[in-house]
Amino acid sequence: MSTFLIIWLVASIIALAATIIMQAERRVVELVLILSLAAFATWVSLPNNPGLYIDINGDGVGEIDRDVEIRQGLDLAGGVQVLLETDLDEGQALPDGALDEARRIIESRIDALGALEPVVQVRGERRIIVELPGYEDPESAVELIQQTALLEFVDFGPAANSLPLLPGTPVETNFEGRPDSEIEDIAEEEPLVPAIEAETVFTGDIIQNADIGFDPTTNEPVVEFSLTPEGRQLFGDYTAANVGQPLGIVLDGILLSAPTISTAITEGQGVITGQFTVDDATQLATQLRYGSLPIPLRVDSTSTIGPTLGQISIEQSIVAGVIGIIVVMAFMLIYYRLPGLAATLALLIFAVINLAIYKLVPVTLTLPAITGFLISVGTAVDGNILIFERLKEELRAGKRIGPAVRAGFDRAWASIRDSNLSTIIICFVLWSFGTTFGAGAVRGFAVTLALGLAINLFTAVIVTRTFLHFLLLPVPEKTIDEQPWLFGLTKKAA
Repeated sequence: MSTFLIIWLVASIIALAATIIMQAERRVVELVLILSLAAFATWVSLPNNPGLYIDINGDGVGEIDRDVEIRQGLDLAGGVQVLLETDLDEGQALPDGALDEARRIIESRIDALGALEPVVQVRGERRIIVELPGYEDPESAVELIQQTALLEFVDFGPAANSLPLLPGTPVETNFEGRPDSEIEDIAEEEPLVPAIEAETVFTGDIIQNADIGFDPTTNEPVVEFSLTPEGRQLFGDYTAANVGQPLGIVLDGILLSAPTISTAITEGQGVITGQFTVDDATQLATQLRYGSLPIPLRVDSTSTIGPTLGQISIEQSIVAGVIGIIVVMAFMLIYYRLPGLAATLALLIFAVINLAIYKLVPVTLTLPAITGFLISVGTAVDGNILIFERLKEELRAGKRIGPAVRAGFDRAWASIRDSNLSTIIICFVLWSFGTTFGAGAVRGFAVTLALGLAINLFTAVIVTRTFLHFLLLPVPEKTIDEQPWLFGLTKKAA
């Protein structure tokens, strides 16, 4: 755990304990919590943040161990864009739902790559577009997207024990699901190694889950898998009937390994070895876990979007955001005076809480997402304006400052709540639309706007009211006749 986080937690606990012991007012407790939250959010928002590390058990393994940084989308960070097209004969019809199923599988594989906010969407009747923000290796991305990862468990027949079953040996099977050209391609790549004929017993369809593991003896990467209930029964029956025989594990026509069956395997779990690197094992596990593509796809185009445009966009967005916030703060201070000061402080806390959540969730920032944040700043100010106008009405009606502040917040709350919640509902509709149709820009806009609106319900009411309470402590029982300048009023109350 970082030193700053420890200090913050200890200080917060001490402050809260002292508050309770002294039986302080509820506003003091609120102020302590608000300032503590603001301090933590500011720390998270700082550039080059060291990240969060919390070791609860004290065993040296952090239960919480993660980087805290801004994730940028394709338009800001650059990345890879791949356009795929179905590779079918002219006039051949697509099976119903095949393109959507291919999109789902590709999206699952891309998620395993660690790409930030990947966009995988269907374009037209035969195309799929894939966008990988922050990804710098287009070749491996294309390979993972296209590869079908045909895994076969094969039987080499009676002469199995006399065959040279070495990893990397081409294997020709009777499985009809493999394209005819695949063995020819293998032969071209490995011309000095003759292919071994074998009979396919099972395919990767019997695998329910797969993940990377490490051999406890050699510490080499392996792929651990578990079987479906049906696959467990088939695997158990086959291994029981073939004890002492090798079982070949073949990936895309290449022998990975051929372990000898020493006993019946009925637990429904197994390990694939094959002199993998960590990346190879991870990729194979991903392909087995998410299945093969239902239709062949070819790459129509691949483009790498550089970070230069992204950097320019970031700088322009930051400048626009800073200018906008400064103008809003200046307006609030000039027009509303003391309440405007409270709103300005609340707006600063609103901004750092938003940024902290973007880092912690994390939220991928794109230009539409930044637009959503800037609009949420406007809604935050709208809430304060509504409150302060109601406050002025109460003051003009002759109420003292303290009761007028309470009445202004209480009567404006319902309008602020209803307007923000209705917009959040619209954001949910936009997010659903973006998720269903692969419109990542719409989804990013909806997420940041909804977060801003939710945070505004806290900052515009609770934070602003708490700050205003302490700013007005010297004058709670005065009337607007005595202090008109505090609220930007020039006329005395009637």
